[in-house]
This record gives sequence, C-alpha cells and structure tokens, in this order.
Amino acid sequence: MAEAAKKLEGAALTRLLSLVKTHTGITMEERKRDMLTARIKPRLRILGLESMEDYIDHLEQGKVEIQDFVNLVTTNETHFFRTQAVWDYFQNEYLPEWYKKNPDTILRIWSAAASTGEEAHSLGMACEEFRFKHPSFKYKVMGSDIDTEVLAKARSGVFRDRTLDELKNRHPTLVEKYFREQADGTFRISPVVSANLEFFQHNLHKAPPKGLMFDIVFLRNVLIYFNDQDQELVLSNMHRALKPEGMLILGESESLARHKAQFTFKKPLIYMKG
Repeated sequence: MAEAAKKLEGAALTRLLSLVKTHTGITMEERKRDMLTARIKPRLRILGLESMEDYIDHLEQGKVEIQDFVNLVTTNETHFFRTQAVWDYFQNEYLPEWYKKNPDTILRIWSAAASTGEEAHSLGMACEEFRFKHPSFKYKVMGSDIDTEVLAKARSGVFRDRTLDELKNRHPTLVEKYFREQADGTFRISPVVSANLEFFQHNLHKAPPKGLMFDIVFLRNVLIYFNDQDQELVLSNMHRALKPEGMLILGESESLARHKAQFTFKKPLIYMKG
C-alpha cells in the first residue's frame, strides 16, 4: 500500500483529486493521498487493474465506476441525537411553535446529509414523542445522501448494537420504545417511525428535488468538506428548498458568518430563511 501511495503523485494525484471534486463537490487536499489510496486499492483487485493510474483511466472512460468511486471517497460519520443543544431546540422550542402556527399542516423535514440514517431516525423518534402529546400532528422526514451504500443502510432501518450504545446510555426509553432486537442481534426501527421516513439520492451541489419544500433542513457537518464557493452554492440550494421563515440547522464547527446567504442568525447552529 505504501508503494501504491508513493506512486499516486504529480499528474495522477491531480487527476484523482479533480475527479473527487467533479463527482462529489468535495475539495480534497493532497495530504489525503494515503487515505484515497487505501480506500481505492480494493477496487483495483476487483477490477483486475494494476495501478492507481489504471483506475483513474478506467474512471475517466465511463460512468460504470462513478457511483462506486463516490461511495468510496465520501466520509460518513453520524450519531443518534448528535449535539444535545440542537435537539433541545428542536423538541422544546421548534416543534411546539411550529405546531401552534400550523395545526393542520404536515411538517416537512430534510436530513440533507443523512449518511446511514441516524439523524433521520432521531428526527422520527422526536416527532413521535411530540405526536404522543399532540395526536393530530403529522410529519414527513426526507433523508438524502450522495452515497448509495449508506442510503441502503438508512432505508433498512436496521442498526447494529454498537451504533446504539450511546443512545442506550442517553435515552434508554427511546431504544425500548422504538427498536426491536432481531434474531441476528441487530435492532430494527419501529414501523411507526419508518412509515414517516423516506430516503433518496441527492448531490447537494444540485438543485433541490423539484416540488419539494421543507419547513426545516438539517445540514450538519457537511459544509466543512466544501470550499467557500461551493458552500455558497449549497447554501443557495438550501435557501431554495426552504419555505418562508424555514429553519436551517448546521453542525458544531459550522457558521454562516462569512457567507452572503440570506439567512438570519437565531442562535448558535440555527438560522432562519430571510
């Protein structure tokens, strides 16, 4: 692997980083060379290719490999109920206020970098808890990602024990209420939640799905992978996808302070469409 990484330099590395940018929108630095090599190397064996240069040629020659490439180079890290302050706001402030203003409307939520679905399923559980107190409340959670492999996991609604450990420690009643252990040791989300979740493939650099407008968008821990220009593009797409006065939720290390996007700061990580 060290030899392969050493060979990935100069023009070949530039070509590969350009392909990452073209197909994912991610601006990846040269220091990520070893990581890219490690992720791509198994594909060389599968495809019967001898070098990284051969793989780059193969990738540039057709569309067959592109999705596998995208799945390999994207980073997917997610947790249930990540960043407690965000969930305190969503459950204790946003939901009551929104429902008071829109008692007969379906709340539409977009988990815009859904990965394996922990965030979308957290939203579903939070909404179910709110619906227990307000039976007429209705909601729909849409989760999207560019990576088809993680989307398949999200759609399954099946999680392994290790991904639930933190949730068990912090919210044991939610695990007991909304998950059922399977014969193989995995845990499946309740149909009560999954009935209100839908997942689809989407590149954040593209326009939002036609006809879909959202009350609140969770765009968490994804802007950090884009350069300033691409961040502006993604934020513009989020602005288009939000209803008037819709809310945008960002990740812990993200802010709109340097951007021209038409959002109003409400509190840390939370913005409203202007």
